[in-house]
Amino acid sequence: MNETYKVAAIQMVSTPEVEENFAAARRLVGQAAEQGAQLVLLPEYWPIMGMHEKAKLAHAEQTDIGKIQDFMVALASEFKVWLIGGTLPMASEEADKVLNTTMVYDPAGRRVARYDKIHLFSFVRGEEAYDEARTIVFGNEVGGFTAPFGKVGLSICYDLRFPELYRAMGDCALIVVPAAFTHTTGQAHWETLLRARAIENQCYILASAQGGKHVNGRRTWGHSMLIDPWGEVVSVLAEGEGLVIGDIDPHRLQYVRESLPALKHRKL
Repeated sequence: MNETYKVAAIQMVSTPEVEENFAAARRLVGQAAEQGAQLVLLPEYWPIMGMHEKAKLAHAEQTDIGKIQDFMVALASEFKVWLIGGTLPMASEEADKVLNTTMVYDPAGRRVARYDKIHLFSFVRGEEAYDEARTIVFGNEVGGFTAPFGKVGLSICYDLRFPELYRAMGDCALIVVPAAFTHTTGQAHWETLLRARAIENQCYILASAQGGKHVNGRRTWGHSMLIDPWGEVVSVLAEGEGLVIGDIDPHRLQYVRESLPALKHRKL
């Protein structure tokens, strides 16, 4: 693969209403496809941002069964894109908990990969408090798949703070980060961490975020972006609904790795 490959990250401000989120996702993926995107990434929690943390339990789906997965199959095949489906709630072995899962579909709508979020977010500062482990089960397997331009590593939101996960992915051309970073933590750390992951792994990073004030009162940071292997931000959308789009350039990837062969210099 010597040609560039166009990718897009969708930014949403998801609501508690699944059908509303379906409509927004379809509109935005359609816009990305119209602009030439061949791979599209949805954000974390794109189908539902409920009024309370247990709301997602009612929408948990079994593998390959459920309206959220059916919608993503249709979306990928209609627009003929590789679709990385942010996250959706998947049934777990614990009745009162779900898995926070990324499903990946090829342009024919075939599921080609699944990744269950490994690191679960917990944060307390004043009245702001989150603990995903109350309603989500930890994943335990590193995820990825092979796209036409190379290997794609899968991660989700809070995973971004754990560089060992990204090393475990191996040699990737692109790593994706669907997220719903809070405004507080995103303002402080989001771009710094994304650029660090791009620099240390010498690959492209595509990050798709929730970005705005949600019906449930939560405020997410947004700033969906594409970052190149040198750590430069190619495209960014600060807040609100929309998308970022740019190219995966294999020549740029090769140039960075040849000029600074840090990956070959690893000792551990």
